[in-house]
Amino acid sequence: MVSNQILQNTIDGLKSITRRDFSILDDDARVVATTIEGTIGEYRLEVEDFINSHADSQEMQGNHYFKIFDEYTVEYVIAIKGEDEEAYKLGKLAAFQIKNLLVAYKERFDKDNFIKNLLLDNLLLVDIYNRAKKLHIENAVRRVVILVESYHNRESNIPEILRNMFPDKTKDFITAVDEKSVILVKEVEEGKDIEHISNTARIIFDTLSAEEISNIYISVGTIVDDLKDVSRSYKEASMALEVGKIFNSENHISTYAELGIGRLIYQLPLQLCQMFIQEVLQGKTIDEFDEETLNTVNKFFENSLNVSETSRQLYIHRNTLVYRLDKLQKQTGLDLRRFDHAITFKITIMVSQYMAYMEQNTFSQQYN
Repeated sequence: MVSNQILQNTIDGLKSITRRDFSILDDDARVVATTIEGTIGEYRLEVEDFINSHADSQEMQGNHYFKIFDEYTVEYVIAIKGEDEEAYKLGKLAAFQIKNLLVAYKERFDKDNFIKNLLLDNLLLVDIYNRAKKLHIENAVRRVVILVESYHNRESNIPEILRNMFPDKTKDFITAVDEKSVILVKEVEEGKDIEHISNTARIIFDTLSAEEISNIYISVGTIVDDLKDVSRSYKEASMALEVGKIFNSENHISTYAELGIGRLIYQLPLQLCQMFIQEVLQGKTIDEFDEETLNTVNKFFENSLNVSETSRQLYIHRNTLVYRLDKLQKQTGLDLRRFDHAITFKITIMVSQYMAYMEQNTFSQQYN
């Protein structure tokens, strides 16, 4: 529930306003926060009797005590120094403040648990709508999941940064389902498309980078219109994150709608990938091609198989580029100037990247 530090900050603020000392005790009469030392603990037995009594407030040993309930159970007792009428009124106000704090935190964590279970598909359809209604979460609203992952910044407070960026807790929800990633379920206004959401992802990336948080990867699912489909957007964002790290790691931001053929390759069984590589490269692997050849091929693809433009950007003579393409044709039987052959070799490179990524992940999991 509410941390002791939050309670301490609250009564410190109350003291600065009222010029009165406060202490908060738990349901076992132990002091969890106080603005003074050595005035409450010595009356623990009396406080225990008060907790077990039917009274909601009591005056004793120079303090006013007030019970703070969570539903029908005593959660805390707050004490204010003084026995006068003003102390009683200020104590009631302080108890009211702590009660509201309890309610707010309870609602926040109830929503957090609901969103987590929603993302993980742990709820029946009827439970989704019933719990959403109780938590005042609208159903038929456009939403999208943005996934933020950072491996080497466990000390950074990414959730808090995101909450400052998206403070409307009734529309945007921030949570986490594992230790390495933070999830933003963001409401999307009518008329806003996935390009707008991609710009939001870029702003998040720039903000976190400005906080000196490195190794950030951000992915975006598709926009959904119903609360029950948020889990689908989360799965899409999760896939986009992995596919982006395989085929577009330098960009750091991946959108599910723009994954293209990488999405299909990511779902292929490794055994099928190995068979494909074996058939296309005739026993060779992509690693056997020198870096110059692969750079030439990638630039050739970037320029839509345009020989003149590729040779210009590589600062080489056109005949040199043709020579390299001919050399590759002799090695593989593929003429990259033909569209169908170029597509085959492009897929071969991507399948090889996918296999290398999966093998590296398997190795890391075995030795971590």
